[in-house]
Amino acid sequence: MLPLVVTARVDLVLVLVSVLALWTRLSGLGYPNAVVFDEVYYGQFVSLYMKRVFFVDDSGPPLGHMILALGAHLGGFDGNFVWNRIGAEYPSSVCVWSLRLLPALCGSLCVPLIYLLTLELKFSHLAALGAALLMLLDNSLIVQSRFMLLESVLICFVLLAFLCYMKFYNNPTRGKERPSSVCVQCVCRVVCLLVVPVVLYVFWFYLHLSLLQRSGPHDQLMSPAFQASLEGGLSRITQGQPLEVSYGSQVTLRSSSQTLPCWLHSHKANYPIRYENGRGSSHQQQVTCYPFKDVNNWWILKDPGSQELVVSSPPRPVRHGEVVQLVHGMTSRFLNSHDVAAPMSPHAQEVSGYIDFNVSMPTQNLWKVDISNRETDSDSWKTILSEVRLVHVNTSAALKLSGVSLPDWGFRQLEVVADKMFKVQSSNLDWTVEEHRYGTSQEQKEREAELHSPTHIDVDRKISFWAKFIELQWKMLTVKQEDSEHKYSSAPLEWVTMETNIAYWLHSSTNAQIHLIGNPVSWGVASVSLLAYQITAAVYLLRKRRGYKDLPDAVWSQFVCLGCVCVGGWCVNFVPFMLMEKTLFLYHYLPALCYLHLLCPALLEHTHTHILSETLRRCLSVCVLASMFCVFVSYRVFSPVTYGSPELSANQLTALKWRDSWDILYRRR
Repeated sequence: MLPLVVTARVDLVLVLVSVLALWTRLSGLGYPNAVVFDEVYYGQFVSLYMKRVFFVDDSGPPLGHMILALGAHLGGFDGNFVWNRIGAEYPSSVCVWSLRLLPALCGSLCVPLIYLLTLELKFSHLAALGAALLMLLDNSLIVQSRFMLLESVLICFVLLAFLCYMKFYNNPTRGKERPSSVCVQCVCRVVCLLVVPVVLYVFWFYLHLSLLQRSGPHDQLMSPAFQASLEGGLSRITQGQPLEVSYGSQVTLRSSSQTLPCWLHSHKANYPIRYENGRGSSHQQQVTCYPFKDVNNWWILKDPGSQELVVSSPPRPVRHGEVVQLVHGMTSRFLNSHDVAAPMSPHAQEVSGYIDFNVSMPTQNLWKVDISNRETDSDSWKTILSEVRLVHVNTSAALKLSGVSLPDWGFRQLEVVADKMFKVQSSNLDWTVEEHRYGTSQEQKEREAELHSPTHIDVDRKISFWAKFIELQWKMLTVKQEDSEHKYSSAPLEWVTMETNIAYWLHSSTNAQIHLIGNPVSWGVASVSLLAYQITAAVYLLRKRRGYKDLPDAVWSQFVCLGCVCVGGWCVNFVPFMLMEKTLFLYHYLPALCYLHLLCPALLEHTHTHILSETLRRCLSVCVLASMFCVFVSYRVFSPVTYGSPELSANQLTALKWRDSWDILYRRR
């Protein structure tokens, strides 16, 4: 068995472009020692990971943020840095190099990946080298890779996914399976294409939720049950609360609305006798929804058949279907509704704290408890866990947050109504007991003091991972960050023609600066190749329809596959932005651009081999060499604003303004 011999084939061109990619992306990675553009955004999430504080980000799954956090962790970052200003200097305790390391490595890997992908599309090593060089010398891809940003990570995974698929597609054994193995192949494909991606997707969220166990700034977006599962925040308030809501319980009722967290509230102020539009009201005490913690958010669950406002011994739980009264803790007014139009929503009933004015307006303060998420009809009302609808017994209308702000007389608080359309699915109809105490004082003065003294009955209120996972998915889909205009925001069509740039960083006292600007030559060539492929494909199809066969079947299949991967990939990564109503930036175009860098040399090889005559082939070769030389010169020209050094004079910076729409900054001395 000896000697052992290992034979290896090394693609030296692949090694060369990989080394050059690492050099262009990793050299001087710690410069500048300051926050660069969107590092101010992603850095906040990295700090939250380091401190294990929960957050919600609607931009997508957490894997990208976790990769950035891993780089920070490897450098010993503890999260103690305030990400509040672009250009803020990093302290000596922060390893800037490690913060930017993993995005730079992903950006470097994109170059050999596109080389290998070109080969898998069955084009030559020369075409693969061309694609790799276009990626290597693209200034925008270099800039986006050298900082703590996510686009290079995204592009790396996308190219890796395409490469894996193409390797499978080109597998020589594919399509030659015996009939007995067809079922096995189907199962394997379902597992690889469906099961594995879903498992990985869930796994990263499991890791995300396992790491972030502490209360943070986004808690109020989540349900009380979710909040109570986190350390600190609501869990500190709810720790030791009774689980079952009983007659005599003192509670705060939080609306389950997806728009704004608020609590059922009342105060010593009445509805106006007449509104501005001339409609009259009951002039009874206002009931609203208040978006802040307040002592006036407390209510007492009362048994209509008893005068007691304290919890009996043993406590008697409130169950689904039972009728209760709700007494406002600080004013002792009963929660009431009647056939009077609500102030801002006249199609619904007014909800009030009942005051007897002796005007033939009897009390109507009975409410039926409808537990929406009950398992059985005998379920009891539980703190945090139960989502409850309170249905008015006299009118069959449900207590609802309308979401409309009241005028100044209502202190701009949110309107609460009783709506007879409660059978329609709406989160504005559901209420959750968030804070809960067992009442022990019958007298008003003692009860007011008691509202500040919770009881302590230990109860485990943790919810399952799946419940948290589903809720987080829903929040990511429904909770949208407010979009605002940005100085460097742009439209998708401006990306293709390079009408825009982004100033990423400017030195506080010199002209040293970094811009997201593409390589003008390679971007222009990429756009031309996209148009050229479509024209070529159209000509082929027209001639094919007329009976001409310009290409052998194998070459035609290769040409079609090139279009599916490159043109299709460009469309998938570009066209959706045309339909989006959100703030967009130039870097959103980079994933689509990579497909054009792959398309260009492959299309040139196809043209050279299958379309042109011998004389024209030589002309094309000269043009390609000249174009690659121009790409390199363009890369060198824009390198000072790609790497931030060397510093250029005001005149040199002015000379870089190839488009009037570009925003190049400089200081005259």
